[in-house]
Amino acid sequence: MDERAPQIADLLLLIERELRQLGWWQAEAPSAEALASQTPFCVDTLAFEQWLQWILLPRMKMLLESDRSLPAVSGIQAMAEMAYREQSVNVRGLLELLGRFDRLLTRA
Repeated sequence: MDERAPQIADLLLLIERELRQLGWWQAEAPSAEALASQTPFCVDTLAFEQWLQWILLPRMKMLLESDRSLPAVSGIQAMAEMAYREQSVNVRGLLELLGRFDRLLTRA
């Protein structure tokens, strides 16, 4: 088991909580076609917060639960900064959590 797994699991829960607090957590999944996008971060079919909820969080949870190798690098915070650069909602907390996530993965 990767020694970072408990910290990553905690961060995933914090990211989910932050998305809920922002009002961005969705009860209904996007269409199968939208989720199947081959474009990085599904930018052609999903909002960034949808990608976090429906792609990143489930995939990371699956990796942790199955004790599979974790990614060695992550650039999620930079993508979030681009996605929310014109956002009027305060996303500082989300960006901080994503930065912690990136640093933890890169610290392999």
